[in-house]
Amino acid sequence: IPGVGHKYYLQFTTEDYRSRENSGSCLATVLFEKGNSPPAVTINCVDTKDEKQIQEEDNKFYQKIKQQTKPIIANDIPDSYGNIEPAFEPVWALAVVGSSKIMWEKSTENLSYSMAQVKSAKQWIRQDDFIEFDYTVLLHEIPTQEMISCHLRVIWLPGHPLKVKYFCASENQWFEETSGMESGSAAGILQEKEENF
Repeated sequence: IPGVGHKYYLQFTTEDYRSRENSGSCLATVLFEKGNSPPAVTINCVDTKDEKQIQEEDNKFYQKIKQQTKPIIANDIPDSYGNIEPAFEPVWALAVVGSSKIMWEKSTENLSYSMAQVKSAKQWIRQDDFIEFDYTVLLHEIPTQEMISCHLRVIWLPGHPLKVKYFCASENQWFEETSGMESGSAAGILQEKEENF
């Protein structure tokens, strides 16, 4: 678009994180405006999974984390051989969802990210029903091949939007934005102050 930027039209399929089965198809438009980041995204998806099945899987995932009697503390997920202990799969999965917020906001037409590793994870025991984790994650920056360290706080309850707050080592400010309005997406503002991170 002359004077504005580049607009892309995409059609793609999604897959279930655990089973790797096809879970739906999406149509999206992505507009990279000159000098602006993140891109403006409009997306429509059709899930092949039943909404009830998705909710049941979310609840199983949630219960697995919530039933812990002691806070979960973990390091190096996956390990140096690429393995993830089954007990830490929910911790990893929640970090992937939370990190997608960072990757979306930092990506440009020529720069993208993938989550390489959870360096550390710590669960906070809350008095309400929400689950809360602090993470230090490593993001792989492409094409520079740099590893970017980010601190991430994630708060979630099934049926509620995911709340995400993050700070990356290469930046000098906290980000409390959200993306999306559906459950499991980052949609809400975390009110904790910087010193509580």
